[in-house]
Amino acid sequence: MNNNIWSGNKVRLRAVLPTDWERFHNNDFDSECARLCDVIYFPRSEEGTKSWAEHQASKGPNGDNIMLAIETLDGELVGSISTHSCDTRHGTFKYGVAVFREHWRNGYASEAVMILVRYYFEELRYQKVTAHVYAFNEGSIALQDRLGFVQEGKLRNMIYTKGKHFDEFVYGLTKNEYEKLKS
Repeated sequence: MNNNIWSGNKVRLRAVLPTDWERFHNNDFDSECARLCDVIYFPRSEEGTKSWAEHQASKGPNGDNIMLAIETLDGELVGSISTHSCDTRHGTFKYGVAVFREHWRNGYASEAVMILVRYYFEELRYQKVTAHVYAFNEGSIALQDRLGFVQEGKLRNMIYTKGKHFDEFVYGLTKNEYEKLKS
């Protein structure tokens, strides 16, 4: 039996380590993956990625905003998950998840999201989580649907990539909806 709240059946969430730099650096070369998760940034040097990983490893949470590594139970780094826009007054937060391409379709993102949501709902008293998904990111749309998130809106022409504008979908899951999914 696993008694660690940060572990599931496939993955665990942990702090980013300075030694994670190389895996994140190699992932930076996957432009399509970068486009699906955020934006394609300018190239970064190995020293720049090392510095980034060291900074992530040393900074910890900012309030309830955090970035965590996703690793398999065997210890292989497979991606990252983060929270942002955490609002303790209203009990709402947003999340983003990124899994390295070679680990897609293994259930790692689903489990990582639910570990995170469980912690925020059951330990920190948050009552709603929101995710913003680019309209061209079919995998992320399917993930939100599979996890029970509800599409709450569409922001038109919010994302510019590949020479044109795309919509952004807003998905949400309340604590009550989460509780129903658990039962």
